[in-house]
Amino acid sequence: MTFTGKQLTTQLDADGTLTVQLNDKTWEAPTGTQVLVKVEATPINPSDLGLLFASADTDNAQYSPGKVVAQMPEAATRAFKARHGMAMPAGNECAGIVVAAGEAPAAQALLGKRYACVPGTAYASYAYGDANMGFAVDDSVTAEQAASSFVNPMTALGFVETMKMEGYSGIVHAAAASNLGQMLVKICLEDGIPLVNVVRSEAQVQLLKDLGATHVLNMTDADYMPRLIDAIAETKAMIGFDPIGGGTVASQMLTAMEAAASRGAAFSRYGSSEPKKVCIYGALDLGPTILNRAFGLTWDLSGWLLTPFMMKAGMEVVGRMRARVMKDLTTTFASHYARKGNLEDMLTKDAVSMYNARRTGEKYLVTPHD
Repeated sequence: MTFTGKQLTTQLDADGTLTVQLNDKTWEAPTGTQVLVKVEATPINPSDLGLLFASADTDNAQYSPGKVVAQMPEAATRAFKARHGMAMPAGNECAGIVVAAGEAPAAQALLGKRYACVPGTAYASYAYGDANMGFAVDDSVTAEQAASSFVNPMTALGFVETMKMEGYSGIVHAAAASNLGQMLVKICLEDGIPLVNVVRSEAQVQLLKDLGATHVLNMTDADYMPRLIDAIAETKAMIGFDPIGGGTVASQMLTAMEAAASRGAAFSRYGSSEPKKVCIYGALDLGPTILNRAFGLTWDLSGWLLTPFMMKAGMEVVGRMRARVMKDLTTTFASHYARKGNLEDMLTKDAVSMYNARRTGEKYLVTPHD
């Protein structure tokens, strides 16, 4: 038995030409623990955009039905040399109906059920999943609700688990009004974890306060740094998570942590001995990360990615996280979408301009069979 449909690929060539297009594809019957999912819904997350378009000039791209051809900057073309000439599928997560399954009992048990998984090839009519790496959802849960059940929920829970594993007791989070940020607010309220939220507008401040957040700071305010220091001093939040990457956001977090830790302490030319850490987990700003070294010598700056974290945390922790997501999928971990469209729609100039801008509250959901 075979299935036919469309699959999106993104290809960067050595001359800097980036081609994102839909291609005809045939899916063979799955084997072993594999399942074949008819994709009903798949979100476009910031982590997907890095592969889809990266820093390509989508404003001046050539758009035709089912195809976008854009130019990548020379520096980025060199940096991505390893992917030159490769037509790569995209789409981290999705939900859909299992239409075929391998011979393994775990796979067979999923036939006909709505299944949420992380295939990495979700921008397509169908996608292969593994029976042991996703989960079936109740009939009452829609594909739209289940589509974003991995990346953001597991990342938000991963931040909390990282905090605990590394001995911290509170979190600072930048760009905190995102879907992920709203989930983190709810998790920390449920678990009694101090959380300092950093946003960019008064509307975002109000959004998070309406969810029950205590500390919400607008980084565009003139008194942002003094207020950030006060919030960190009160919460003892000495680990931060930054999805922006470029600019001085991480540096400001570390500086505020150092100032809070140094209150009332004896002077040391090496700074406070309080451990301080910021994890960069995104690239909303593709520019360089700038550190203004005003935070002593007891600090860490690192990258954070969900898959390596899960490998480090182990199956017991990951299993507990997944169970919590399944239980609270329509409440704590609910996602909201500003716009929906099928595979052809997602490659129109209007849609690309919308979701590639990566603005808070403008999440895009792809529904391949609409």
